[in-house]
Amino acid sequence: MTKHSRLEKQRRAAEGDRVKEIEAAWFASLTPDTAKSFKASVEAARTRPPAGPPEDMPPGTMPRPPRPGHEPRPAKEERPRRRY
Repeated sequence: MTKHSRLEKQRRAAEGDRVKEIEAAWFASLTPDTAKSFKASVEAARTRPPAGPPEDMPPGTMPRPPRPGHEPRPAKEERPRRRY
């Protein structure tokens, strides 16, 4: 567990209070129709269930294609070395 100094705890609390003030001022600056639709969209997002895990990929499929210019090198052909 991380310990924070009293000064850091106070600073974080002050930042949180300031963010709440800014959000309240921004929300007050909206028109009533916009504020109502914004609240509705926030509520819809909060009630939506979390997304499930991604689907399993077929075997042998690479998760991501390589970036252009960073493709893997082709396999090197093994040739017998000449002995002198």
